[in-house]
Amino acid sequence: MKKPQAVIFDMDGVLVDTEPFHIQTEKRMFRKMNLDISDEEHAGYMGTATDVMWKQIKSKRNLSFDIAEITELTIQEGLPFFYSLDTIDAMPGLVDLLEKLNAKKIPMAVASSSDAETIRVILEKSGLKKYFQHTVSSSEVGKSKPEPDVFLHAAKLLGVAPENCVVFEDSKNGIKAAKAAGMFCIAYSGANSGEQDRSHADLQIDNYDELKNFNWERIYR
Repeated sequence: MKKPQAVIFDMDGVLVDTEPFHIQTEKRMFRKMNLDISDEEHAGYMGTATDVMWKQIKSKRNLSFDIAEITELTIQEGLPFFYSLDTIDAMPGLVDLLEKLNAKKIPMAVASSSDAETIRVILEKSGLKKYFQHTVSSSEVGKSKPEPDVFLHAAKLLGVAPENCVVFEDSKNGIKAAKAAGMFCIAYSGANSGEQDRSHADLQIDNYDELKNFNWERIYR
């Protein structure tokens, strides 16, 4: 095998630089609920679904709020911002990579911890939707990263065995999920990715231009 048979991308912080907006939305919710969440603790939830974050916060503090309700409130807190944007910029160098993969007829999917509506809006406003055959939200599979389910489901939709998939991720939880799925994982470290442990990724990059002359054969050593 000389090339990956499918490529799966996380969305926030990998396709588009939306992590800061999600972080600010969550911080507003913390303030509304009078919760003192440190930046370190907050970073630990990066890559997980919103409901999983709230479930962990609730458990740690023995709180009594309804997880489904607060999750929906968090989503609705953030969506108006994305609706208000005319366009959303893709990460530098990303479109060139997507064009090359598309030219090689390599199928691609998005597997994100964001909810399905947020994924839809962001992909449409960034102009990236056309590159992906499928999109999968953690909420659709019932388990969030670091569990591998969202990546395994994406691979199934693409009709490609997990071991023949390459994943692009930026978070510790996402990298864990990709490796648990048995996939080759490329860790992307963007300007706003935050301090994440990416040591378990198979390859680490700071920008997509690093892959211009990448030898894909090394994945299948």
